[in-house]
Amino acid sequence: MSLSARFLSLFVLCCVPFAMRAEEILPASAERIGWEGVGRLEMAGEGTCTGALIAPDLVLTAAHCVMDAENTPLAPEKITFRAGLREERHVAASRGAAVAVMPGFETAERETGDHLRRDVALVKLASPIPAALARPYALHGPSGPEGDLTVASYGQPQNDVMTIQRACHLLDASQGLYAFDCYINYGSSGAPVFAEDQGRLAIVSLVSSMGEAGGRRVGYGMSLSGKVEALKRQLALGVPSSEVKAAVVKRITVGGGTSSRAVGNSKFLSAE
Repeated sequence: MSLSARFLSLFVLCCVPFAMRAEEILPASAERIGWEGVGRLEMAGEGTCTGALIAPDLVLTAAHCVMDAENTPLAPEKITFRAGLREERHVAASRGAAVAVMPGFETAERETGDHLRRDVALVKLASPIPAALARPYALHGPSGPEGDLTVASYGQPQNDVMTIQRACHLLDASQGLYAFDCYINYGSSGAPVFAEDQGRLAIVSLVSSMGEAGGRRVGYGMSLSGKVEALKRQLALGVPSSEVKAAVVKRITVGGGTSSRAVGNSKFLSAE
């Protein structure tokens, strides 16, 4: 059984309805303290995604978020990160200075597993954001997630207010891919998926795509092991973004067909 088929089978069996109170999805201001490092990533003319600080000048997000219609990474100056955004007010904002995308991302158009595994990018900011305003997040260790997951994102229908789900569930982990039942929507692409690591929440994956099973949305993500380090090396070498091969933003389907989608100016890869 292929990995995609295995995931689909799992979704049918395990994606059961889950109820969340409104305040669990749209928390009050006091409840968002500590989440300022998550922000909305705005790509001029290309939509919005979610990103998270992993250093004062580095935003981690999904690779498909920073691609243009010509299948190349966006010019970094067209990218703006707004940390801790709520209703057009943010704690800090900075434009991009450089973009690094996982090499080979475009080679997996027919292999959805490879496509998801490489859907990782870093945006280097022109102006570092002080930790006093938005503290960067640590990356999870190589052991992978255990227990509940937490996702913070800027998804539709209100993508200027952070959505936080503090207790969702890992459905499967196989070959560097994760499936989870966290609350996500268009605009959630690139959102950090947190798991506990040595007593604190750390980023273990990113939201890459979503599908449906049993009438409920299911998210796909990837292991970050080794990827962030590779992207940091790419930035350190000063590789021009024009030299980083890119992929068409695709909708991933179990049957292998692909197409693009943007909803409400929010980008996403979605499984039909």
